[in-house]
Amino acid sequence: MPTQLSPHFSLEELTFSQTAARQGIDNTASPQIAANLVLVVGILEDIRSLLGDVPLHISSGYRCPALNTLIGGSRTSAHMNGLAADFTAPDFGSVLEVAQAIAASGLVFDQLIHEYGTWVHVGMAASGVTPRRQLLTIFKGTGYMPGILAAQ
Repeated sequence: MPTQLSPHFSLEELTFSQTAARQGIDNTASPQIAANLVLVVGILEDIRSLLGDVPLHISSGYRCPALNTLIGGSRTSAHMNGLAADFTAPDFGSVLEVAQAIAASGLVFDQLIHEYGTWVHVGMAASGVTPRRQLLTIFKGTGYMPGILAAQ
């Protein structure tokens, strides 16, 4: 039985990784990571509501350091602290449209990144840290650029 963190998101959904399963990597969340994931599902629930209650398809949540290294994630990735999730919401629109809607809202987050035109990354600040509400875009070969941008 899944461990529900919120009405629409489970601990298993935010810790599952096909890569980890294939490589035999234990991606189990510690109690502190699980507590951080509660912050993440809070913003995911808010995003789901903002987008008209459409499902969010989570592609990445918590990543243990070994998994993050294996997939080439940033050495400072919020995913390793259970403070980020990558997702799409195809029933709402394109990844760009989803990112633009979130950016235009009053939702509080640390980072919102339109990544490679393929998914949206939302990161939360750790408890006690002021969220930056940073808006970024990255495409292959561009590095991070300020704002939520369309492909050139």
